[in-house]
Amino acid sequence: MDRPRLLPSARTTGLTRRSVLGLGAAAASGLLLPGCSRGRADEPAPSEPGTFITGNAGGVYNDFGTALSKLVSEVTGVELTSIPSNGSVENLNTVAAGKADLGFCTADSALAAYEGTGAFNSGPRRFVTLARVYDNYVHVVVPMASKATELKDLNPVKGGRKLVVGVGPKGSGTEIVANLILSKAGVDVIRKNLTLAEMVAGLAPTSSRKAPLLDAFIWSGGVPTKPIADLQNGIGFRLLNIVKVAEPIALHNFGGFLVSAIPPSQYGLASSVPTLAVPNYLIAKATLSDSWAWWTVNTLFRRQNDLVQGTPTPGAKQGDPKQNANAHPEAGALDPRSAIATMPVPLHPAAERWYRQNHI
Repeated sequence: MDRPRLLPSARTTGLTRRSVLGLGAAAASGLLLPGCSRGRADEPAPSEPGTFITGNAGGVYNDFGTALSKLVSEVTGVELTSIPSNGSVENLNTVAAGKADLGFCTADSALAAYEGTGAFNSGPRRFVTLARVYDNYVHVVVPMASKATELKDLNPVKGGRKLVVGVGPKGSGTEIVANLILSKAGVDVIRKNLTLAEMVAGLAPTSSRKAPLLDAFIWSGGVPTKPIADLQNGIGFRLLNIVKVAEPIALHNFGGFLVSAIPPSQYGLASSVPTLAVPNYLIAKATLSDSWAWWTVNTLFRRQNDLVQGTPTPGAKQGDPKQNANAHPEAGALDPRSAIATMPVPLHPAAERWYRQNHI
């Protein structure tokens, strides 16, 4: 499968956690074989159940988080329950408040929360990281019939109406990045806070609604995001090229932004589409037990094949699409060498211990 790729950029990279740990020379010698056994038998199992706050139904946060929760529950024998959410901002607030043990968030949201800026200006949040996982890609989705090819085309024509653009749920990482790119591009539209499912449904007319609710929507997520991919079987869609906005954001905005591209194979597109990408972090409450932290990281990498390919579903017949459920191809992007790059947010001590034990 083609992977999203980085495009050339003048953006310089900062200090990595590997240099802080002082183990860069050992990284290449200690690579893990994903999919092998549960690991050290003398690491104690968690003493009580845990919770993992994920993301929108149908989004990669939710699919990936649910799959990881089930595998961690399997290897530890202790239940880790996944909980859907509206995304990064909600996840950070919930985890920092100790109301969930684990969660996903984007790097820019994590750094804002840690510093107490932007959506978190009421004060810094305290939490830790377990890993940098895969990257989110900004999707600016328009129906196939739209004449728009770039962001500026969403501006109203002289004397015409303002276009309506979905910008993700209130309090989500998608909303933050959508507002950032629309503002940076100077696009004058009506912004609607909607879930992923609502945005996908809003792009098409219905029997009760002759005109679609939305002219476009913006989504920040892994690829492929299934509800978006499924649009190709209906009205069809295109992704707008946002490189003119992505480059200055990546160069000047703190938060780990990258200029990247979504390959055509991901959504059956005519060509690759330049866009903005941002890393995702697996975060944990500051008081998370060493057992939950260690076993979650261990499962993430030692059961990587199962996260990519799925695990057999009891009772499912051969050929049933649900036969190997709880998988997502984004798990193929996991790399323990880059997983430690979550600065300035600290790694959980037990997660850091796992990386040291495995020579990362």
